[in-house]
Amino acid sequence: MNNDESNRRPLAWVTGASGLIGSHLVQSAESYAPEWEIRGLSRKDFDLTDFPETQRQFEQDNPGLVIHCAAMSDPTSCESEPDKARFINRESTFFLSGLAQDIPFVFFSTDLVFNGNHGQYTEQDEPSPLTVYARTKAEAEQLVLANPLHTVVRTSLTAGTSPSGSRGIDEQLINQWQKGNSPTLFTDEFRCPIHADATARAIWELVHARRTGIYHLAGGERMSRYEIGQAIARTQSGSECSVTPGSLQDYQGPPRAADTSLNCDKIQKVISFQIPSLAQSLAQREQQVA
Repeated sequence: MNNDESNRRPLAWVTGASGLIGSHLVQSAESYAPEWEIRGLSRKDFDLTDFPETQRQFEQDNPGLVIHCAAMSDPTSCESEPDKARFINRESTFFLSGLAQDIPFVFFSTDLVFNGNHGQYTEQDEPSPLTVYARTKAEAEQLVLANPLHTVVRTSLTAGTSPSGSRGIDEQLINQWQKGNSPTLFTDEFRCPIHADATARAIWELVHARRTGIYHLAGGERMSRYEIGQAIARTQSGSECSVTPGSLQDYQGPPRAADTSLNCDKIQKVISFQIPSLAQSLAQREQQVA
């Protein structure tokens, strides 16, 4: 496409472009959103917590869409630095959504906004976060949803290749195995893991459908942490990969939600493909590499 054609396309901002989901959204746009010119933003471009600079960049670019993936997402760091977590996850999101008040704005949230008491949460269930990270996300959700043009997408553990090689749940386990470790994973903590490939495709379809409000987007199978580890280990032929079963009952540390599995029926009615399980996505990736 020549520069004249490119200049006629509307511009989309994707924040957190150096992260897992953000990088996949940028990479997949050529296939799933060719009508958009994409600017993937990371800290090397500018700091989203520098509000004057963020406003200057926004006014200069005049994007027609913002997909906001950037966050302080490590739960341990959030617990130790709650003010920083709240500023990045809540205040920066609020400021950016205000700049985008007249355009579509998609905010990535988390299944951890729920306390995990029953699982299979729907969009109608009330958040009840247990941690600093989850609280900052739940608070940001409400600020975003005050604008009827805006969208909140709650997702779960995500697999896939990230620029740093350390953000995907599969990458984290592989890094542990390469060090000779056998990570302990809980048999009684449940999520719906999803591959970033499926996440990116679904988000672009949601954008095309111009849907607003809350949507759950997670993998097609409820799995324990231990089952997730086993599924990833099966893809590592020729490697010494093992996981050790553990239990939340023996865990000593910040609160953990036992079952934050998500019901994704709402988004499934919007998108054109069946959301795959983690195992299905991993198998498909293996076939593509083979």
